[in-house]
Amino acid sequence: MSLITWLLILTGVALNAAAQLLLKVATRPLGHFSVFNADTLNSSIVILLKSVPFWSGMVCYGVSVCVWVAALSKAPVSTAYPMLSLGYVVVAAVSVAWLGESLTPAKVLGIALICAGVVLVSRSAA
Repeated sequence: MSLITWLLILTGVALNAAAQLLLKVATRPLGHFSVFNADTLNSSIVILLKSVPFWSGMVCYGVSVCVWVAALSKAPVSTAYPMLSLGYVVVAAVSVAWLGESLTPAKVLGIALICAGVVLVSRSAA
């Protein structure tokens, strides 16, 4: 695969990961709701609609779909799709550094297995 194809794939993965992280940030104010019902749903929607991280995340999703379509036009789906799992690796690392989440040994092992799988898939595409 060409360099541009790899850049499209990795850009799509990065935008998707950014969207996930931004949506997580947008939901932080919703943590104070102890129950989920019609009232909290309405309040949650209002909070999210006023949230810059929510809208930024939605834009990242939209752009990622466009980039992903371009990537799929140039790469075999059997090679490109497994690369989406790199989004988990990015989200896990950034959530530890930026959001203060924990990284357990099981998570580290899972991330290592994902990375190994991505390397195997990407090497078979060469």
